[in-house]
Amino acid sequence: MSHTEIWIALAGMAVVTIVTRALFLMAGEHVTVPDRLQRALRYAPAAALAAIILPDLMTWHGHFTLAPSNYKLMAGICAAVFYLFTRRMVGMIAVGMAVYTALRLLA
Repeated sequence: MSHTEIWIALAGMAVVTIVTRALFLMAGEHVTVPDRLQRALRYAPAAALAAIILPDLMTWHGHFTLAPSNYKLMAGICAAVFYLFTRRMVGMIAVGMAVYTALRLLA
């Protein structure tokens, strides 16, 4: 790709990002979302985050594995369990990082 094509791609991605995010702000209260759709979308961010995070947690050294030797997966499970019991996001991050660091250092 040439420099011009790269800049065109970057500008296009910026425009798409701005338009999709600003559309909701520009519409404001003129658009109402039905209650049924609001309930359905309540868990969409969590599902999207899981779709991004889970593939990384399930790979270890470039291979798919669910073994206890996968420290990222074990730390993710500990962090998720902590969050389910406490609903504290910062604590979840701290627990996940602490477990991951401990497993790496103790191995």
